Amino acid sequence: MCGIVGYIGKNKDAKKVVLEGLKKLEYRGYDSAGITVYNEEKSEYEIYKDFGRVQKIVDLTKDVAKTSVSIGHTRWATHGKVTKDNAHPHYSDTKRFIIVHNGVIENYEELKNIYLKDLKFYSETDTEVIAKLIEEFSKNRNTCDAIMDTLKLLKGSYALLVIDTLDSDTIYVAKNKSPLVIGRSNEGVTIASDLMALVGYANEFFSLPDHTFVVANENQVKMFNLNHEEQKVTYQEIDLDESSADMGEYQHYMLKEIYEQPSVIRRVIQNYLTDQKEIIKSELINEIKNSDRVYVLAAGTSMHAGYVGKALIEELVNIPVEVHIASEFAYHMPLLTKNPFFILVSQSGETADLRACLLNIKNKGFKTLTITNVKTSTLAREADFYLELFAGPEIAVASTKAYIAQIAVFAILANKIALNSIDIKSELNRVAVAIEIFLENQEISILAHEKLTKQNCFYIGRGLDYYTSLEAALKLKEISYIQTEGFAAGELKHGTIALIEDKTPVIALISNKDIALNTRSNLKETNARGAETIIITLESLKHKDDEIVLNDVNSFLAPMLMVVPTQLLAYYAALERGLDIDKPRNLAKSVTVE
Repeated sequence: MCGIVGYIGKNKDAKKVVLEGLKKLEYRGYDSAGITVYNEEKSEYEIYKDFGRVQKIVDLTKDVAKTSVSIGHTRWATHGKVTKDNAHPHYSDTKRFIIVHNGVIENYEELKNIYLKDLKFYSETDTEVIAKLIEEFSKNRNTCDAIMDTLKLLKGSYALLVIDTLDSDTIYVAKNKSPLVIGRSNEGVTIASDLMALVGYANEFFSLPDHTFVVANENQVKMFNLNHEEQKVTYQEIDLDESSADMGEYQHYMLKEIYEQPSVIRRVIQNYLTDQKEIIKSELINEIKNSDRVYVLAAGTSMHAGYVGKALIEELVNIPVEVHIASEFAYHMPLLTKNPFFILVSQSGETADLRACLLNIKNKGFKTLTITNVKTSTLAREADFYLELFAGPEIAVASTKAYIAQIAVFAILANKIALNSIDIKSELNRVAVAIEIFLENQEISILAHEKLTKQNCFYIGRGLDYYTSLEAALKLKEISYIQTEGFAAGELKHGTIALIEDKTPVIALISNKDIALNTRSNLKETNARGAETIIITLESLKHKDDEIVLNDVNSFLAPMLMVVPTQLLAYYAALERGLDIDKPRNLAKSVTVE
């Protein structure tokens, strides 16, 4: 969830590299930031940290001279409140060791009581325990051994950068569960929790495996396992374009990413349906065909895409599908069928709850597929198969284009396996065109201003529209902070209609002609109780006074189109309230803690 960046090299200003890297990772979500730099004139390390945005650290360090070594961090609070003392970096008892850390150390209190009970602590974090442990062990060990012996005691997840202030030429690195990548160029070595931070500073990179330890200086990187055995490092070229993460003419990344969705659909088509290479391997198709049930595991927006994927697979492939919340499945696994197949859906490919699921599934010997936007991610590497979303960098915390890409990939996969397939390329193109037509003519800001005036709201729909309602509700609540729920339209009257009062917004999604009148009837029930209603529907199903009418598309792919107006309703509701749309409070882009 947090961001880590470190740099060591003589040809770049390490402070600048780290701060620019942290700015690129602001989309991950955080509440405080900090950096340590080596002051070459004083031959000492200085720490600058505070709660708030990275820009505060930029301002604090504007007069700091060029430095060759630096590590920095953006923190999303897990242990302790959002305070300057709890911000990273943290240091050991005599301040010899300085560290930044992503992850959660589950046994930190136990370690504190056993090894560090006589020491004073200045923060409430589990991270400070790591720093002090390293120093305790360094009293009778060299630095590498002190760090490795500390790592062997840690239970939980960590991405860790360590500086020994007695050695200004080295950054020590360790990783377990939390993501970490190392990049290199002729000018130095950059370490980060996300590949995005390496762009512009490294030509090639490698992702650290779990339970590894790295010693990095400006021209050499050596990796070891925790038995001190050196491991082979294999680099690959960085293929991210720095300009793809620019905001361009848009006011916010979220708005830019909403408008990118037609091009994302076409990119998915190009990579899966027009390229000569076979991305969906026959082995994957056979594994799914031969399974007796497919289990989709995901969280948040990815889970909502999974529900649509369930409908597509069941309809086109005729195999039953269950969708499960990853955090529940990891520790409360249901009774499984004899020959299950598992699909894990994650934008980042680093979702901690899904990693816990994957470990359990692999231990049982079942086959897995990851659908992700990051082909170098842990879930992509560790699953038996992976399918890439090709959505490009998604910077806004609230996912939009990755959701569209997830459904597109599900549709292509289901259609590939189906006995009676449809012209999926043509149908996806129709969706892309329909989204473009809507975006060119939409006036959602007026609807948001006039009708989203209360602190609670409801989305309703039936069938696939119900799944879209869940995603629409999540978008509105996460960036506008309006309490929003998605309901199956027929279920609202079984209790929850008690919450409908004068001017309560109720938004109905109608894309299926067989149940369109049922949903309209349910909406009338709320209207009779004073609700402020909005209808989002298709051209062939429209009534005279419907507020949002979209071009007709294949009913199975309608969720890709129907969700777009709801994304914009969320955006303009948040804009109306003057909120931080791309970085909503308390949220993170990549949820790497359980």
